[in-house]
Amino acid sequence: MKHVLVTGATGFIGNYVVEALLAQGCRVTATSANAGKAAAFPWFSAVQYIPFQLDQFDAAVNYVEFFGRPDTIIHLAWEGLPNYRSAFHLTDNLPRHQAFLHNLAVNGLTDITVTGTCFEYGMQEGVLKETLPSLPDNPYAKAKDELRKYAEGLVREYAGSLKWVRLFYMYGKGQSPNSLLSQLEKALANGDTVFNMSGGEQTRDYLPVTQVAAYIVRIALQQKVTGIINCASGVPITVKQLVEHYLNNTNRQITLNLGYYPYPDYEPMHFWGDVQKLKSILDNE
Repeated sequence: MKHVLVTGATGFIGNYVVEALLAQGCRVTATSANAGKAAAFPWFSAVQYIPFQLDQFDAAVNYVEFFGRPDTIIHLAWEGLPNYRSAFHLTDNLPRHQAFLHNLAVNGLTDITVTGTCFEYGMQEGVLKETLPSLPDNPYAKAKDELRKYAEGLVREYAGSLKWVRLFYMYGKGQSPNSLLSQLEKALANGDTVFNMSGGEQTRDYLPVTQVAAYIVRIALQQKVTGIINCASGVPITVKQLVEHYLNNTNRQITLNLGYYPYPDYEPMHFWGDVQKLKSILDNE
């Protein structure tokens, strides 16, 4: 039975990752900064939960021992999202996460899976392959990209394994109340007749969060495919189509006020993930 440490376990993705690991028969140690929130999840009694805040990191502590000597880590934790443009991602978050991963590697935990972001590709358009250069265009993406490079150095030095999972877009129960579909649900619940949104022509790559979590777990538990791995559908869809499909699938109607909001300036108009590496993992199982 593999022992897996999950950081950020009470986050949107973390909750589903813990469930997916338990379904695979793994022993799970879950950690986050919010013990009260953790206790409310159905999985709480099935895992070892250890509260931990990265801003209280102590280099004198052996965190491999602290977390019960796990075999592998799925590192989901990251503070301050979705404030992508704040400098604290580089000044505060990055050094903490570097120090934490270094502590684990030095103390023997070298099977490392970390979630990155499609924003590491920057403003490149079209199908995004892992072989493309990283050209991050906002502080969050720059910090993640620097953490990836640092983690690559760690696994080289300590003969370990890094699976860097680049996340694209996801939706599902528990998502941020500020997300597109959460705002749509709120408008429908309020009985609004009009939903304000962008022009909706931007092309994205979406997956249900349950599928994202399942893919993260399958990536983490194997060793044949490492390095950067896109966690995506590989199927481009416009934001307008996403909203229309959601309304059709839930048998509800609302008038879309397209063009009310400007398009974000921190992401390109049209991009989606190449999923050949992900498929090779799924095909090998």
